[in-house]
Amino acid sequence: MIRAAPKSLATRAKLAELEARALSIRLACLESLATLGVGHVGGSMSVVEALAVLYFRHLRIDPSNPKAPDRDLFVLSKGHAGPALYAALAEVGFIPRALLSTLNRGGTSLPSHADRRLTPGVDMTTGSLGQGFSAAVGMALGVRMDGPRADGSMRRCFALIGDGESDEGQIWEAAACAAHYRLDNLTAMTDANGFQIDGPTEEIMGLRDLSAKWEAFGWRSVSIKGHDLAALDAALLEAEATKGRPTMIVMRTVKAKGVPKYEGKAESHNAPFTLLDFEASKAALLAEGGVYGR
Repeated sequence: MIRAAPKSLATRAKLAELEARALSIRLACLESLATLGVGHVGGSMSVVEALAVLYFRHLRIDPSNPKAPDRDLFVLSKGHAGPALYAALAEVGFIPRALLSTLNRGGTSLPSHADRRLTPGVDMTTGSLGQGFSAAVGMALGVRMDGPRADGSMRRCFALIGDGESDEGQIWEAAACAAHYRLDNLTAMTDANGFQIDGPTEEIMGLRDLSAKWEAFGWRSVSIKGHDLAALDAALLEAEATKGRPTMIVMRTVKAKGVPKYEGKAESHNAPFTLLDFEASKAALLAEGGVYGR
C-alpha cells in the first residue's frame, strides 16, 4: 500500500533510523562498485542522504507494486548516480540486495545509468544530462492533470539534478516551464558537490548563486547542507507545504563523501574502485561518528 504523508522528523530515534538506512545504502553502493572494479563513486556518494530521506520519509510508494497508479514519482536526472539509486531501491525493497553485485555487467537489469524498462522502481530512463529533468516537469504536469488521489492528496514528482548538469540549457528551459505552470507538486534537488567530469564546476562554467538563479526563474529555493538528514527532511516538508510554485533544494555536498581515497576530488567521477578500497571506506564509515560525525 502507498504509505501516508510524513510528519515532522521530531525524535532522535527517527533520525537514528535514517542514519542507519543511509549508511546501509552507502555501503551497499560501494560494495557493488568494488565488485565491478570501477564506476561513478563521486556522484553516487554525494546523494546518499537525499535518497535515504526521499525513500524512507517522503516518496509515497509501494515496493510490492512498482507501477502503482497513485504512487509518487522520482527522476534521477543525474543518471550517473545510478549505483546509489539501485542501493536505495534494494534497501526499500524494490529489488533484491544480491542483484547489486550484477551492476553494469552483461545481461544485468542494473545498467550504469538507470533504465525504467529494466529496473523495478525506476520511473524514468536517464543519463543524457538535462533530459531527465525535462521529463520530470512533464510528469509533474501530467499527474496534476490526472487529479488527486482517493484521499484527496496530489501525487508528487521529485527530481535530482547535478551542478555540472546545470550547465545544460535544457535545465533552464524546464525550470521556466515548471514556474509558468506553477507546478507546486514538483520538488527538485541539486547535488552541488562542486565538481563535474572535467574538473571544478566553477572553473568549467561558473553557476554563481544557484539559489538566486532558481528564485529568479520563479521557484521557491532553499540552500542546505546536503548530508544533513534533518535539514533535508525539513526542506522537503516545507516544499510540500509550498503552494503556487515548484521548489528547488540546493544541497551543498561533498563529492565521494565517505571514501577517503576520493573524497572531494574530481577524479572520483568515474574511477577505479577495488575491494581493498571498499574495505578502507567501510572501516572509515564504521568508525565512531562515521559520515555524520565529520
